[in-house]
Parts: sequence; C-alpha cells; structure tokens
Amino acid sequence: MKRELEIKKLADFCVSCVTKPCQLGCPLNNDITSFIKNVKNDNYEEAFKTLSNTTVMPAICGKVCPHEKQCQGSCVKRVSYEAVKIGDIESFIGDLAIENNWKFLKKDKKNKKVLVVGSGPAGLTCAAFLAKEGYQITLYEKHDYLGGLLYHGIPAFRLNKDLVKKAIDKILDLGIEVHTNMALGKDFNLEEVKDKYDAIFLGIGANVSKMMEIPGEDLTGVYGGNELLEKAIYPDYTDKKVFVIGGGNVAMDVARTIKRLGAKEVTILYRRGKEDMSAEEVEIKETVLDDVKFLYKTKLVKILGEDKVQKIECINTKLNDEEKYVDIDDSNFILDADYVVMAIGSKADDVVLRTLGLERLESGYLSTNDNDQTSDEKIFAAGDLTGTKSTVAWACRKGRDAAYSIIEYLENK
Repeated sequence: MKRELEIKKLADFCVSCVTKPCQLGCPLNNDITSFIKNVKNDNYEEAFKTLSNTTVMPAICGKVCPHEKQCQGSCVKRVSYEAVKIGDIESFIGDLAIENNWKFLKKDKKNKKVLVVGSGPAGLTCAAFLAKEGYQITLYEKHDYLGGLLYHGIPAFRLNKDLVKKAIDKILDLGIEVHTNMALGKDFNLEEVKDKYDAIFLGIGANVSKMMEIPGEDLTGVYGGNELLEKAIYPDYTDKKVFVIGGGNVAMDVARTIKRLGAKEVTILYRRGKEDMSAEEVEIKETVLDDVKFLYKTKLVKILGEDKVQKIECINTKLNDEEKYVDIDDSNFILDADYVVMAIGSKADDVVLRTLGLERLESGYLSTNDNDQTSDEKIFAAGDLTGTKSTVAWACRKGRDAAYSIIEYLENK
C-alpha cells in the first residue's frame, strides 16, 4: 500500500502534461502520459495494456534503464523541479502484472514459423511481438537458462534474477517453444534450420570483451569484464588489488561484484573525466558507496609481471585545445596490482560470425539493411550483433523493430 501511494503521488505530476517530451526520450516510445494517467485513476491493468503496445519488459526496464538520460531526462518538470520518476511507475506496473498474472493479448494462430536465436532483450522482445501477432515461434538459446545479459550481464544486486525469470515466463506464456543448450555454430548452423522456418532472427549479442591491445594483456590475471560476469568463474580476490578499466555500467558492475568477492582494493581507471563517464549517475554513486576507488584522467599503458600481473603502468591525460584527451608527457607512474579487468566495450564472437555465411561490415559486425535483413532476405538480425551498442531498452526496441520487419516480409511473401 505504501508503494502504491508513493506511485500515485508521482503520477500527479504527469497527468496534466500535453507536450509529452518523455515519450520522445524513451527508446521504446512508450505512451508514458497515457499509462500514468491510468495509474492515477487506479486502472492498473489498463496501464499494463497500454505499456504492452510497445514493451514486454516493463518490470525490468523500469529498474535498469538509465531513465535520467532517456525519458526522465526529457521530462519538462526537471527544468523547474525534479523529473517525474517514470521508471519507478513503470516498474510498479510491471511488478503488478507479474503478481496478478495479467496476460499479453494474442491474435489467432498463423501458419508461419519463425526461429529466434538468442534470448537476450532483443531476442525475447522480437519473439514476443511475433507471438502476439499469432506467429509460431521457436527460441534457441546457447545457455541452459534464458535472459542473456539480463541474467548474467547485470549482477543480482542490481536486478533480481527471480524477477527476470518471472518476466520471461510471462513472455513464454504466449506459446513460445524453447530449446536451451543450442549454440549457433556448435549445436546447429543456419543451413540446417533455414528450410524449416519462414524467417529467422539472430539476436545472439556481442559478448566478447574488447581488449586494449597493450603489452602484458596475455599475463595471468587479465580478464574481460563480460566474460567475468557471464561465466561467473571468479579467481580468489581476497585481499587483492584489482583495477577495472572503463567508464560504463559494465565497469561499475564488475567493480562492485569484485568488491563483494573480498578484494582488498578495487579501483576504476578511466582515461577521461568523471563528467565523461557513460555510466548512469546513480550507478557511479552506488559504486562509490561500495568503497570502490576512481582514478580519472588516467590511462593504462602497460601491464607488468613475469607470468602473472604484478604491476601496471599508467599515464595521466588532459583535455587539449581541441577538447580531446591526450597523454601528458613524462607523467607515467607505476602501481602494484594483482588483477586487471577490461570493461571498455564488447564485440561479436568472430568465430561464430564466420560460420554464418552472411555479409559483414568492415568492422566485423553483420551487415543489415533498413529492414534488419541480412544478405539473406530470410534472415534478420538486430542489436549488438549488428554493432548497435545499446541499453536494455534500446535492445528491446531493436528486437521489436525487427519483429515488425519480419511481419512485413512474411505478409508480402
């Protein structure tokens, strides 16, 4: 009841808005004003139905999206007052939908089959919007669990895994057939399944950590942040000094996870200033509260040691007249270290991409047209696999757009 009263109080600020800038700030283009008006009028299930027109993950997006950079960052109230906490209201409705088992609306079954490969935000959203239209959906996932980065890329202290499972189960209730432990390029290939389906969607993400390509990266004790979170196979960090390289949410998640595993000292190295970090402000604050240290305007240049990490060499940076960060001459310094974790971005698995037989960009990502079609018109792809790095909400948007493209393709086939 207390949460309900707090949510309705938040809704009071929104019901009179006519400009709706928040909707433009939302990657999913959720009809924010309409669903909040329903909340204000106690029409919670109607609010869920409104949200369901554009998203199938309100309980998740309401908790993990960088709202201050998206919908709330566009709120007119923030000019003279604090922005409406749209994420809290969306999360409230998403949680109610799970608790009350409210269903997504579904059309009559169609005689068309679509294979969705990958069960991250893009794959699940694509599968859901196709299933809502009545298409027969089969979902392949390489792990023995569903969710992709929702499950292994965002730590449990930020996103409850029971909630993730329940949100996914709600999507699967649309009648989606699931096969786990099905890795593309290992357990099956596209040629084997292509003739069994009318269309295929690839949403396998980009889960390989980028490295800096500096001396010492091959030493024992150097890891990629994505691999560390995904595999959850941690070395013994007890009483160790760990440096995390990067300035995004993954860097914050990695640093906080390692601190919880008993590391004596965890420091985030970032080559630019604090104001340039891509991580959400709230995530940076939480990371500071977890006693993680920050070294800004500091660039890692070399990792030192014989067989394993023993020290790191860094250099200070500064903004030049062209507003670019450059190295400061003769500012190198050495720090003791036991582990180094790279969290500077991710890329698609090149080994898997080579097995697909589809055209790729010079960057190595899959090439797609404006309709999310690959060089094979029957095969669609979106999200990180095509080089479009994004938040959870943007991944969902890409999956939804791909679903609409697949629907158009199948209807005109």
